[in-house]
Amino acid sequence: MSVRFLRDTATVFSREFRPVLRDPLGLLFTMGQPLLFLFLFGPLLAGTPGVGDGIGASPWQWFVPGILVMMCLSGPMMAGYTLLVELLGGSLERLMVTPLSRTAMLVGRTLKEFAILLAQAVLIIVLAVPLGFRPDPAGVLTGLALLAVFGVGLGALSFVLAIASQPGGELFYGVTQMVMFPLLLLSGMLLPMDAGPAWLRTAASVNPVAHIVEAERALFAGRFADASLPYGVLAACAVAAAGLALGVRSMRRGV
Repeated sequence: MSVRFLRDTATVFSREFRPVLRDPLGLLFTMGQPLLFLFLFGPLLAGTPGVGDGIGASPWQWFVPGILVMMCLSGPMMAGYTLLVELLGGSLERLMVTPLSRTAMLVGRTLKEFAILLAQAVLIIVLAVPLGFRPDPAGVLTGLALLAVFGVGLGALSFVLAIASQPGGELFYGVTQMVMFPLLLLSGMLLPMDAGPAWLRTAASVNPVAHIVEAERALFAGRFADASLPYGVLAACAVAAAGLALGVRSMRRGV
């Protein structure tokens, strides 16, 4: 990895992150949905069959890791919106004629999404502790690392979709909305899938997000030998590898 690449990545990261620092309220606003689910939906899970089984009596042990994965779907998955705005406005075209590495343009943007996701995840964990959430410290660090891998992959795929949506952008909005909700509902992050019909459980079993959710729950509970971990790690790494590979190719081809 060359010094120039690192410098270009830092330049792009700084360019993308400065608007976030100028508008911290915007960062909190993007957490509106996760916070609503945390405070208004989470308490309803007490006593729900399948919630917390084997990982503690508190439903928060089961629910909070799912909320963190939800933030990946509502955050990095929509990250391409900012790129789409630049594409439609023409500002990205001016950036593309600079000597900046095009790979660094993608990596810098995905690192910005990772930084936002990490800050949001830490805030959610801190807010959940007074409610009864008792995470394992080592599991939290490992779980956040896994979440970062998944989030970076989703962010890169979102950028690819934004580039493919030129010139109008309708494709980006249509695909993200069509994909986001099935991934969310078939992941078991809000309600356990065990009580669902066989066809629904089968659909959930091929959803990579479902495996990541189960891996996050195991990690946050400190169950490092859980059978769900290899599947969750594999799913997150596959999403990250596909996103970065397709993203780098799209940026190198130009926009």
